[in-house]
Amino acid sequence: SKIEHSIFALPYAWAGAFLAARGLPPLRSLIFLTIGMVAARSFSMAFNRLVDLPFDRDNPRTSDRPLVTGAINKAQTWAFCGVMALIFILACACLNSLCLWLAVPALLFAAAYSLLKRVTALCHFWLGATLGLAPLAGWISVNPAGMDLSPVLLFLAVTFWVGAFDIYYAFQDLDFDLAFDLRSVPSVYGPDTSLALAAFSHVMTAIFLLLTGLAAGLSWPWYVICLGIAALLLLEHRLMRPQDLRHVNTAFFTLNGIISPVVLAGVILGIYL
Repeated sequence: SKIEHSIFALPYAWAGAFLAARGLPPLRSLIFLTIGMVAARSFSMAFNRLVDLPFDRDNPRTSDRPLVTGAINKAQTWAFCGVMALIFILACACLNSLCLWLAVPALLFAAAYSLLKRVTALCHFWLGATLGLAPLAGWISVNPAGMDLSPVLLFLAVTFWVGAFDIYYAFQDLDFDLAFDLRSVPSVYGPDTSLALAAFSHVMTAIFLLLTGLAAGLSWPWYVICLGIAALLLLEHRLMRPQDLRHVNTAFFTLNGIISPVVLAGVILGIYL
């Protein structure tokens, strides 16, 4: 599992925990939340590699993945999935009973993404919602008794944010998706509509980030950071050209890797200043 993938989701989980605690969450909550997040992400990635194996074998972009080359076999990957699922469930059990009740549904929700590309172009936003669960998970790890609107608005911000950059990412596989009848937004709606949808999603991201701060009563640093993120998303949109994908990894990993820790910093500063 790539470290970037943990970077995307983990700061949002911590942000949810800080919002719930109105400051520093209990250390125990942060530790088991972190273990749970890394385990869930690792489970999802490994499961995705397993169910996508028939496609990854034929796709030049993914032909060097360990499961394709035989460096790791399917039995090992299934075992890894099982161990990660177990670690996730145990981490949830160590948090509180609500987290434990929601553990298996959360894993099923995450796993479903891997199958959706065969049936619907909404798969990008399902992936977004999967990562969007992070601030909700962070909140209930600290305060299972009640939730205000702020982590729900942050869930929506993350859903649209991930949906947009996953649409960008899918441009790399446009020809392949068309050939194998896989439903990505670029393969179903074409490049121009895809860019428009991604732009719309980024606008929604900025709006929901703004609303998160209002709902949580965060102070001025949050709004400065929201402005900075909006500028970054605009830059990302300027970099993306379907006919020239040189910048896709800059847009995908570098810029998006910056955004989630910055959101966490904004929440912390917005609470304390």
